[in-house]
Amino acid sequence: MPIYEYRCKKCNHIFDIIQKSTAEKKDVVCPECGGKETEKILSPFSSFDGSSCSPSSFS
Repeated sequence: MPIYEYRCKKCNHIFDIIQKSTAEKKDVVCPECGGKETEKILSPFSSFDGSSCSPSSFS
């Protein structure tokens, strides 16, 4: 299941939720204040292919 990042419109708390892609946004509740007005935000991601990390790259 993917991890989605949300921001609470009531308290501005940003939090992550692991949920099915078919889950509805109305089911998301802020863990800080319990607010139900949240918005999905676009978060940066990174990828690692292993090619740039080798024992010699740490010396």
